[in-house]
Amino acid sequence: MASIAPRRRSARLVGSTSASPAPEAPKAASVVTVTSRKRKVAANSETETAPEAISTTAIAPVDSQDAAAPEPPSTPQPKKARRRPFKIEDHPMVPATPTRNTKAAPDDEEPAPLATPKTPRPRQSAVNRLANPDMTNAPLISPETSRIVSALPLDGLATPAAKLTTTTRNILDEACAHLIKVDPRIKPIIDAKPCHVFSAESLAEKIDPFESLASGIISQQVSGASARAVKLRFIELFEMKKGQTFPHPSQVAAKSIESLRPAGLSQRKAEYIHGLAEKFVSGELSARMLAEAPYDTLVERLVAVRGLGLWSVEMFALFALKRMDVFSVGDLGVQRGMAAFAGRDIAKLKRAGVTATKKNAKWKYMTDTEMEAMAEPFKPYRSVFMWYMWQVESVDVSTMG
Repeated sequence: MASIAPRRRSARLVGSTSASPAPEAPKAASVVTVTSRKRKVAANSETETAPEAISTTAIAPVDSQDAAAPEPPSTPQPKKARRRPFKIEDHPMVPATPTRNTKAAPDDEEPAPLATPKTPRPRQSAVNRLANPDMTNAPLISPETSRIVSALPLDGLATPAAKLTTTTRNILDEACAHLIKVDPRIKPIIDAKPCHVFSAESLAEKIDPFESLASGIISQQVSGASARAVKLRFIELFEMKKGQTFPHPSQVAAKSIESLRPAGLSQRKAEYIHGLAEKFVSGELSARMLAEAPYDTLVERLVAVRGLGLWSVEMFALFALKRMDVFSVGDLGVQRGMAAFAGRDIAKLKRAGVTATKKNAKWKYMTDTEMEAMAEPFKPYRSVFMWYMWQVESVDVSTMG
């Protein structure tokens, strides 16, 4: 093997071969020393190379092909895309809701503020006041005067009605207890997904009904990012007073429909928001009415406004007004969740209540009649029941058996 010539030598070595040929043994040693990239220095101290030897062999000429190529860096394999579970925050009518910071705080420190990644907001201090599942539980801001309006006393329990025991602190517990009593299979979902919509902190949040309804119109059929950008430009169209965060209905009604469009609104959406503002200016809609009216009256008044369909009104009643007995048979997420909760195969859509030859038939997981019959026992907390039906698919349904 010693008689075999090297495959190739560097140009500098070839030029100087006749004068002083390099010995083969030192070259082989230098190659091993330089190219051994995985040598463990600290493995055995007695075999460790001396510093002088390392510095000498490091400058020895090395054949370009004998040197081992560095190992390519490992490329992380892309993760397989997974189907994102349904979240109620995906609904365009749902306002930005604070999420609780579960990290415990020392007793002598204030709790960490609630915030969302997109719209941080200070934590609402929970107020223990009377609550009622059949009424609006959110304190509403009068769009013109900024006064706080509520169907229930706002100054705690020091009222003649204090003998009532349902408050903003325990109404959610009462609702969950009722749901579990009606159907114990729902308990794993309740334990896994606390309903923040009706927490004491959420019930303390003050809601401007005009802003909430206008925001719902802006967000129709667009992404959340687009809706936020349009809303910001819409606000910039008006001169705002100190402390004012959204234009008053009278300010919007005083503008022409065309002057609203530079915010990014379509002609139809500009008409809808302008018409909504006129309803508040005329008194047909008001914070007082939305707080005190029976649910059927509230729905009737709101669906009469152009741009507000039944689903939009139902979402407004649930997430903004904090009405606890709202139920929407037209929401696909609720249909799907209820079908899964009932043990149906949701992988296959069912043409419900129609014949195969009927035109414009809608595909559904359950019929409206089936959904209403299933939700009926959960009154007067069907809003909470509906919220948990949205969460069904993110929970292991098999544990409900």
